[in-house]
Amino acid sequence: MKAIRAHSFGGPEVLQLEELDDPVPEDGEVVVDVLAAGVNPADTYMRNGTYAIVPDLPYIPGGDAAGVVSAVGVGVEAHSVGDRVFVGTALSFDLTGCYAEKVKRKASEVMRLPEGVSFAEATAFGVSCTTAHYALFERGGAIAGETVFIHGATGSVGTSAIQLAKRAGLTVIGSGGTMNGLDLIRAEGADHVVDHSKEHYFDQVTQITGGNGPELILEMLANVNLAADMDLAARFGRIVIIGNRGEVTINPRVAMMKELD
Repeated sequence: MKAIRAHSFGGPEVLQLEELDDPVPEDGEVVVDVLAAGVNPADTYMRNGTYAIVPDLPYIPGGDAAGVVSAVGVGVEAHSVGDRVFVGTALSFDLTGCYAEKVKRKASEVMRLPEGVSFAEATAFGVSCTTAHYALFERGGAIAGETVFIHGATGSVGTSAIQLAKRAGLTVIGSGGTMNGLDLIRAEGADHVVDHSKEHYFDQVTQITGGNGPELILEMLANVNLAADMDLAARFGRIVIIGNRGEVTINPRVAMMKELD
């Protein structure tokens, strides 16, 4: 099979197209012919050698793929040759192997695709939808009737969070920094849209919430916004950090006084 491998960490130039042996499934494993592969920020961090998980070299990047099962190992009952499936980081801690014509996974780490979901769509929702759901409900404890401020709502996680939150009965405020981004947030169903490129957009969020602040904030760039999020959040509010690109200084007393989570 053809595969992209990295023999060292660095920029895109470390990625090399190579010819490798086809993977053979062992007991409890399946091999999937890859028809679409997702490209996520974690893939680039891992390639640079800066990710929390550092793979052994050489390695095949890519944690998300979709395609058709081409081989199954002994004991596999949930999948058969020809099944349309998704392989991804939402199902496994293995963040490698998908930038290839074939990928091998444990059968328990492969999910059959619903009819009507394309291979490309599957590779996109694997990370974004599961991250958004985890942030909203498992970490954020979101419930119907609350207000969630999605701070940076134009990316794949943000747009997924808008859809999931609306479906669950929350009031959604989303922020973006361009006209196209603001239009996208509206199109995804947010109740309110604020422009985070403007100076006083936090005041807008406070006004929208009747001066109380949102019960839940999903934060995509904590090193820039976390301190302001703490000032903005409602008393007993929750802030879930999804993205961060540096160090941040906060005043813990704000969290203490408001009893924030």
